[in-house]
Amino acid sequence: MTASIRLLLADDQALVRGALAALLDLEPDLEVVAQVGRGDEVVAAARSAQADVALLDVEMPGADGIAAAAALRAELPRCRSLIVTTFGRPGYLRRAMEAGASGFVVKDTPSGQLADAVRRVAAGLRVVDPTLAAESLASGASPLTGRESEVLAVAGRGGTIAEIARRLHLSEGTVRNHLSSAIGKTGARNRSDAVAIATRQGWL
Repeated sequence: MTASIRLLLADDQALVRGALAALLDLEPDLEVVAQVGRGDEVVAAARSAQADVALLDVEMPGADGIAAAAALRAELPRCRSLIVTTFGRPGYLRRAMEAGASGFVVKDTPSGQLADAVRRVAAGLRVVDPTLAAESLASGASPLTGRESEVLAVAGRGGTIAEIARRLHLSEGTVRNHLSSAIGKTGARNRSDAVAIATRQGWL
C-alpha cells in the first residue's frame, strides 16, 4: 500500500483549521499529522511531524504564510508548501511563488480539488488558482522597491514621520522621500490611501 501524504495545517483560526483537517482526513491517501496557529511554529512542527506538505494561511501571527514558505524552503526543502487563503490577491500569489511555495489556492476551493492540489504539490508539481494566475499576469509586479514597501508597512501601523524613521533607523527626510514615491507609484491621495492600496494588491 502507498504511504499516506503527511500534512501540516497552519491557520490562526482554529475552526477553519479543524474543518480543513476533517475534510482532508477523509481522503484515504492523506493524513493530517500536525496543526499550528502561528507562522513561526511551522518549520519546527513540520520537522517534528515529518510533514510532506504544509498548507499555509497567509495572515498569521508570528510570521505570515509567505514568510513560513520561505523558511520551509530554506530549512526543510523536502516539505513543500501550499498557500490556502481567503485573500486571493495577485500580489500575494507573486510573493508566495517567489518565496518558494509550490501552490496557491483560495479557501473556497472544493474539497476534492484541494485534495488533488495537495497530491500534485506532493508529487513536485505547481498548482495555482487559474483566476488568480490570470489576475497576477494582468496586474504585473509590485511597483514599489523593497525599501518603499518596508516604509509603507511601518507607516501602516501609525505614527509620525519621526517615529517611523526611528523604527527603521532612517533619517526623516529619507522616510518622507520613500513615502512620497510610494504614494506616487500607487496613485494614492495620501499615506493611508497608499497603505490601503498596497495591502489590497498584496504588495505588503
